[in-house]
Amino acid sequence: MDRCKEIEAHIRMEERYQGLSLVFSHNDKAKADILTAIDEAKAETGQTPFIFEKISNDRKDLHAIYIEFRDDIHREGGVFLTKVLKKLNIDKCEKDI
Repeated sequence: MDRCKEIEAHIRMEERYQGLSLVFSHNDKAKADILTAIDEAKAETGQTPFIFEKISNDRKDLHAIYIEFRDDIHREGGVFLTKVLKKLNIDKCEKDI
């Protein structure tokens, strides 16, 4: 099952930085699934990226959870981000935003 229409993934990479935003419409199940995937990836990798939410009060279609690795010299965050995407059955990301 491909969830790319339900959860839109955006990846951003810069020098020593990797970030993944997961954008979804107001949907408690999608949000719970994302948070569960993050928790599982944390347990499996031992990594603790910055996690934060952006919830729009004006637009129900603009809800997002962000995962960021700052100062990631050795690009170890990519394994974590890949695990989260696989757990959510997301097989593609939108272009860099």
